Amino acid sequence: MTDRLIIALAQLNPTLGAISANLDRAREARREAADADLILFPELFICGYPPEDLVLRPSFVEACRTAIEELATETITGPAVLIGLPWREGANLYNSVALLANGKIEAVRHKFDLPNYGVFDEKRVFNAGPAPGPISFKDVRLGVPICEDIWTEETCETLAETGAEILLSPNGSPFERNKDDVRLNLVVARVTETGLPMAYLNQVGGQDELVFDGASFVLNADRTLAWQMPMFEEQLALTEWLREDDGWRCVPGEILTVPENEAETWKACVLGLRDYVLKNRFPGVVLGLSGGIDSAVVAAMAVDALGADRVHCVMLPYAYTSRDSLVDAEECARLLGVRYDVVPIKEPVEGFLSALKPMFEGTPAGITEENLQSRSRGVILMAISNKFGSMVLTTGNKSEMSVGYATLYGDMNGGYNPIKDVYKTEVYRLAEWRNSLGYVIPQRIITKAPTAELRENQKDQDSLPPYEVLDAILEGLVENEIPVEQIVKNTGYEEALVRRIQHMLYIAEYKRRQAAPGVKITRRNFGRDRRYPITNAFRDGR
Repeated sequence: MTDRLIIALAQLNPTLGAISANLDRAREARREAADADLILFPELFICGYPPEDLVLRPSFVEACRTAIEELATETITGPAVLIGLPWREGANLYNSVALLANGKIEAVRHKFDLPNYGVFDEKRVFNAGPAPGPISFKDVRLGVPICEDIWTEETCETLAETGAEILLSPNGSPFERNKDDVRLNLVVARVTETGLPMAYLNQVGGQDELVFDGASFVLNADRTLAWQMPMFEEQLALTEWLREDDGWRCVPGEILTVPENEAETWKACVLGLRDYVLKNRFPGVVLGLSGGIDSAVVAAMAVDALGADRVHCVMLPYAYTSRDSLVDAEECARLLGVRYDVVPIKEPVEGFLSALKPMFEGTPAGITEENLQSRSRGVILMAISNKFGSMVLTTGNKSEMSVGYATLYGDMNGGYNPIKDVYKTEVYRLAEWRNSLGYVIPQRIITKAPTAELRENQKDQDSLPPYEVLDAILEGLVENEIPVEQIVKNTGYEEALVRRIQHMLYIAEYKRRQAAPGVKITRRNFGRDRRYPITNAFRDGR
């Protein structure tokens, strides 16, 4: 009977759909873990997670199966493999994990509990498997609950009752703030209920709006933490397991401190941006650097993600651009070490105004003329992107996106937005945090009153309440779905103000549907989590 196992935990970053590349990465990990008995990969590693409707293509599922069969032939020597793939049996398609050993696929287990909330809609594309039993490996019975299977009691209890000795859980669990604590408490509950140790292995990397933060760990049966792997980084950990009188125990190893608060948000935004750019093979990014806080933070994130040589910042001044903004933008670009160009927009704006003059004759100037400035900037940035191939980054924060304080086909132009799910008040905290690591955002950008500079002496508070007030209201409306009356009671803000913000939130839905994707940070990001209709006449209490 085996009394010792070396289990490698492969916290890796697959590319969705890159089956051959993911297969090669699995091979590389096996070579790195040559001394292991078994190597565990994250959920659906061979294809990447979440594959969404790709799994409805028979050729995609067949390619995954072929890759796994090829890898299985290589397991006559070296570590055995537990790896995830979509698996078809007759009319059923499962989210599965396969044990590859002795040159073949020795066992397959299917995900029993399919998530169908928030960002997940697995019931749409997968069938739920039967309650899984343990897999026998070297006379050790391994329970392999797949991701959502550990979020309820049933699967782990079934595995324990059918003789499992160790629980190995492959995951594709997306990042949101403070989720590492939620996962730890969840695994504590499963370990307590079953009396079994568990290795929790999570994917790392960006996939469209989602970021997978890794942060894998091992808990022993006594609920002590034996391993803690890093957040937002790949790592291959060789964990040692010993059979003792009262069951299996993981020998304590590396326990890393995971980032919190602004640090974890910044790292999530950077990783999501990096992988979106690199996995989609853009040579770099370009953005408008206005001298304001949002574009400065996005520029700093882009440099951290890609390096200064792949970031191009452009100042696009007009008559209302202040001298302070010109100075601050140039200084920010200098501190970041990026390419910086100035492209005045006077001629294109006045060209549009001239062309429209006969139609606009006799009407007062207003938002239409202001939006022409933003749209001129958007056209110029897209032209630079078309000419040189760099992707345009948009820089609107969640506060602005919530209430529609953005211009379609203007400052909303672009391919990706790393701060789309970050409220304005947190943008300021992120700037201060990033400067604590090295001064890259001029202090005046952080302290001056926010303004779009589309008219003389304009300030954001001409149209919106102070951001600390706005964000508190949006926290209730968006994150917690609290009725207007309760928000008024909780905050003391005037009911008319809260109702106005709710109205702005609802009527801006059509803009958000046309917005670039961006990193999910909160529990209720726009798009995947919060799916409201565009045509919507409902208002609380009306």
